[in-house]
Amino acid sequence: MTPTGPGRPRKQQPSRPGATARDEILDAAAELFTTQGYANTSTRSIAEAVGIRQSSLYHHFGTKDDILEVLLAGTVAGGLAFARAVSADSDGDGDRTSGGAVPAAAARLHAVALYDGTQLCNARWNLGVLYNLPEARSDRFGSFMADRRELRGLYQRLGSRLPGNGWSGAGQVGDLAFRLVESLVSLRADGLATPGSALQAADAGIVLGGLGDSLTAIRAASAALIAAADRPAPAP
Repeated sequence: MTPTGPGRPRKQQPSRPGATARDEILDAAAELFTTQGYANTSTRSIAEAVGIRQSSLYHHFGTKDDILEVLLAGTVAGGLAFARAVSADSDGDGDRTSGGAVPAAAARLHAVALYDGTQLCNARWNLGVLYNLPEARSDRFGSFMADRRELRGLYQRLGSRLPGNGWSGAGQVGDLAFRLVESLVSLRADGLATPGSALQAADAGIVLGGLGDSLTAIRAASAALIAAADRPAPAP
């Protein structure tokens, strides 16, 4: 038995990704919640999947709900942070990017959808399926629901500046883009997600926004926004 700290004996060497025992617990819970269901997963089974005693798990999480809360928050945290950053200066954009060829809000909406969709598709476990849990709608997870509403609102804000097409009015574009991205969760659950699925969802939002003819330029501007966000900050 290899010790991991005072009072936290481990039955075996770590076999899960994660720098800490807490990270390993989250990974094991994510796997079990998404494969055998939240109600059917006990804290004991999570501990066994990590290779620790059940009592050791409680050094990191008081209840199973505490674990679910962290996992749910993680599904929106990255996308929300990016959407906030991309939307922050959108009021000063005018209708076009600095190059004059691409509607700025369209590039921003595409970038938000692509970034968010990529997060959902590339996560180790398909945690978006947890959105449909009855437990996720309770007051216990109000913070997660508030973050998800804020993210949806940012989609709607950007989408409201697109003209829409025959199937959608301008007021619906952002919400449709948000729903397209969340549909990637079901696509992945059915084994149908591909490396290009997130891009296809983002593109579809732009087409519904009535700007399919500008898609190539919007894609390029979107990629530039994502690249800028991923670029390390300069050293002070």
